[in-house]
Amino acid sequence: MYKDFFGFKEIPFSIVPNSRTLFLSQRHKEAITHLTAGLGDGGGFAMLTGEVGTGKTTVARVMLSSLDKQTQAGFILNPTFSEIELLQAICDEFGIAYKGKWTLKKLSEAIYQHLLDNHSNGMQTLLVIDEAQHLSFEVLEQLRLLTNLETESRKLLKVLLVGQPELQVKLSMPHLRQLAQRITGRYHLLPLNTEETQGYIRFRLEQVSGNTSLFSNKSMKFIAKSTQGIPRLVNLVCDGALKQAYLQREVAPSHQTVVEAANSVMALQSSYSLSKAPKAQSAKWVSALCLTLGLFGAFFVHQTLPNYTFSYLQTYVDKQYPLAPDEVSEVEQLPQELLDAIAKGYDRSAAVKELYKVWGYNANLQESLCEESSSTLFACQSSVGSIQELIELDLPVVLTFYQGNDIGYGVLFKADGEQVELLIAGERWQVERAKLKQLWSGEYTLVWQSQWRATLRPGMKGKSIREFDRRLSQLLQEEQEKDDVFGDGVKGKVERFQHWQSLTVDGIAGKQTLNKLEQLTQQGAPSLSQREDI
Repeated sequence: MYKDFFGFKEIPFSIVPNSRTLFLSQRHKEAITHLTAGLGDGGGFAMLTGEVGTGKTTVARVMLSSLDKQTQAGFILNPTFSEIELLQAICDEFGIAYKGKWTLKKLSEAIYQHLLDNHSNGMQTLLVIDEAQHLSFEVLEQLRLLTNLETESRKLLKVLLVGQPELQVKLSMPHLRQLAQRITGRYHLLPLNTEETQGYIRFRLEQVSGNTSLFSNKSMKFIAKSTQGIPRLVNLVCDGALKQAYLQREVAPSHQTVVEAANSVMALQSSYSLSKAPKAQSAKWVSALCLTLGLFGAFFVHQTLPNYTFSYLQTYVDKQYPLAPDEVSEVEQLPQELLDAIAKGYDRSAAVKELYKVWGYNANLQESLCEESSSTLFACQSSVGSIQELIELDLPVVLTFYQGNDIGYGVLFKADGEQVELLIAGERWQVERAKLKQLWSGEYTLVWQSQWRATLRPGMKGKSIREFDRRLSQLLQEEQEKDDVFGDGVKGKVERFQHWQSLTVDGIAGKQTLNKLEQLTQQGAPSLSQREDI
């Protein structure tokens, strides 16, 4: 529509992959280098993760295009397969003949034979699976079994898993630890920064013989901020601005046209509120990058509080914040009253104190500020994640909300189907999970019961070491040591646990290692589902 008007040879900001408009930022180049090294002679698995639209598939395709003739590669997209369907898809990719009703055993044998034939001919075999977060646990385990075939120096099948951050969550599960331990290369692809976004826009225009100054510096900075540097969203905004400029006969998109295009595109993204809060969104993103990676997996609680029962959570909330019958329908429409409540819930320490009350504990000022204290039974930590991660975590948390230029806090204390219940500034609200994304930044604060305050090292002994070994052994599904000494057996378990959780592998149980272990091995905590049988 606007190609001839602006003198383009082709559409510059199409979201369809095009080798002519392929832009590799420094982050993309780092990902390729890192993953290529991880899939070296000794490697079996590599993993590339990133948010939707950051260019993961682009990186994978670039890696495939750079392979030499001695590598046979297969590419599987959106693998919502059963185990047999996965093996059939692999056979299809590598041209392996099979009959429709073959069993897992026969399909596996055919693939193994193909791998052996490739190896004898000096060929390597690489399988790339995109959207790998959709793989079931059983299919991931089947993939691990396929990589068991190896020589003394290398795996005969190498696998690159490409997926959204949920893939990291899956691979952190205890029953997938054997697969996670085989991942020799990991890279999380972040969005483009402001300078990279500007370079990306100019590059796209240059590749279609367009005017590289078509977008002003002010507009490009606005696009970078509003899209948070996600290339796919940058494409949509730039394309929308060019269409609007064409209709208005602007020789170049004005800044107002760019703003309108950005608002139109970002209004469809459930986690953004562009028109009111680009500064808040930018602050949210920077904060998210600075925080530690979201807690992985389903977290279980240990040590029951005195006189605590699961009914306490609902009893406390019902008593303190009764929900009027007519409030539900109002809240589902995100009324102004809810937005006003978020604006009033600016006191983070008050929200954290409320979170402690849900645990049946009255926090002091130091604890409500999430400051460490030797006297408290709890630890407090901030992180980032998705609503699904919080559902799997199954613990009440404090959520951070961004609304316009206001930042507010509220306690997520219940999740029931597609509804969640919140405590915000002393008021109780019900909100649809889908609509929560319009308000919630992704940041949350978690508290849990903490047992160990000091580092545990090899050579130490006593009851604390025995309890530490008990929890660690249970989590790793290994035998507990017969004594209470931090010996080679315990050290080996610590190293395996640290490798699994992507921590520094040193065999010493420092703060990060102990925090992870505590979060993964608790019992008796309040539950978002509030089930009595947990």
